[in-house]
Amino acid sequence: MEEDVKPFSQACENNKEPILCVLRRVFEPCRRVMEIGSGTGQHACWFASHLDHLKWQPTDVSQNLAGIELWRASCPSPNLLPALTFDIRDPEWPAPGCDGVFSANTAHIMSWPLACAMIERVADNLPAGGVFALYGPFNYHGTYTSDSNRDFDQWLKEADPERGIRDFEKVDQLALSHGLHLFEDNPMPANNRLLVWVKRPQDLI
Repeated sequence: MEEDVKPFSQACENNKEPILCVLRRVFEPCRRVMEIGSGTGQHACWFASHLDHLKWQPTDVSQNLAGIELWRASCPSPNLLPALTFDIRDPEWPAPGCDGVFSANTAHIMSWPLACAMIERVADNLPAGGVFALYGPFNYHGTYTSDSNRDFDQWLKEADPERGIRDFEKVDQLALSHGLHLFEDNPMPANNRLLVWVKRPQDLI
């Protein structure tokens, strides 16, 4: 039946292995990771099955949960938890106790105020030493890193003026102001980056 067909993103298939190579290293000390904006569920299934030392908690807005659960049902990983409903504007944090957060291709889809709220809420809910990994395209020094990113940004803004590729410096400054210290800036295929921050102890903020 049509409703039983799992959602699919080719981009997830293309980038899952390069992202995993970084996550294996940066999430090594983590034991419970929350994913913001799990989308189709492909990343959750793939990362959980290859990071069996931790529990992977997918989250997304309610309309995407059915698709994520189809992927989870096909994934034999016991460390992949049932998906939880979460919108950045929700007052409650859905997965307290997580020491890692991952999000892919969300900051440019959200409005800038919501992207700021995501970073602030991640910082507020991670413990000292917690890790935040954010994947997607970013501008550097106010400049696109490729013609394809320029075209993509134009497409995003035509669909919704609130969307757009974010400036790395603004994102990192905001993260730092909330106690997230940049740990790595990893180049990824297709002109993307995987930014990794670590939460500083309160007395060092």
